[in-house]
Amino acid sequence: MAPMIDVTDRHSRFFHRLLTPHARLYTEMVTTRAIMYGSVGRHLDFNAEEHPVALQLGGSDPYELAHCAKLGERWGYDEINLNCGCPSERVQKGSFGACLMTDPNLVAHCISVMQDAVSVPVTVKHRLGIDDQDSYSFVRDFVGVLYEAGCRVFIVHARNAILQGLSPKDNREIPPLRYDDAARLKVDFPDATIVLNGGLVSLEDCQSEIVRFDGVMLGRAAWHDPRLLSRISQAWWPESSLVSDDVVIEKMQEYAEREMRHGVPLRVVVRPLLGMFSGWRGARIWRQKMSDARWLDASKADVLHDCWQALKKQNLKAHE
Repeated sequence: MAPMIDVTDRHSRFFHRLLTPHARLYTEMVTTRAIMYGSVGRHLDFNAEEHPVALQLGGSDPYELAHCAKLGERWGYDEINLNCGCPSERVQKGSFGACLMTDPNLVAHCISVMQDAVSVPVTVKHRLGIDDQDSYSFVRDFVGVLYEAGCRVFIVHARNAILQGLSPKDNREIPPLRYDDAARLKVDFPDATIVLNGGLVSLEDCQSEIVRFDGVMLGRAAWHDPRLLSRISQAWWPESSLVSDDVVIEKMQEYAEREMRHGVPLRVVVRPLLGMFSGWRGARIWRQKMSDARWLDASKADVLHDCWQALKKQNLKAHE
């Protein structure tokens, strides 16, 4: 499950783990400055149920990254991932994200120092290129420098990042997908782990690409249709038991009650559930309820159970 700013918080990851026992979950990108000069716990705390879970860092100072990687390992993360793919202007002003691809030697130095600081894997998420640098040789050389520094896991968003003129949303949609170039990395670096990201919206997409990659990473598609994670788990790990919708709602209600006792608003906890019943009769009403901040702020966690029962009843009647 891809790192997504303002999306993959710990509440989202708790929910996604209920849907898939095997997927690796990533935090939203956390900048090194936020950790070093803010509340470490607020940025790094997570639920034990989330494992395996990776911390994605944003930064370009090797020693700040090493310090934050060490904190991430101390907090219990299973992997530290360096963001070399975010194209937003704010990130560019901080001299990290996708613009780091112009300086592979700096990234390699960051990787080396981080690896020296921790024993968990240090990985990279990157694009295929930036702006008009769309030749395969650009990404091959970038990966090659990092490979020589000891990095062995590369999560490849199979598009270029356009640093000027496109919003982050447009950067996820407009630059053309180049899966073949991403797959060539596996040929040139056969003992590296190459994970494909970008444009995957269905189980069929994942099935067709997993034959030439070591993994796939889903983002917005699984946010809008969370049960996609379950369908993939069922197809690839048929021996695994998946929990029912009844159990998911029960566990999320228990989780919401626990979080609300610590001052977390119900509306924050239930936000990841907006798309859970996509395609169901009454799904629009479910989304309206789960996004009505005023109503949720005045409600208790058991509204989850009540809304679910009403939705289930409506769909049972539709099939009578």
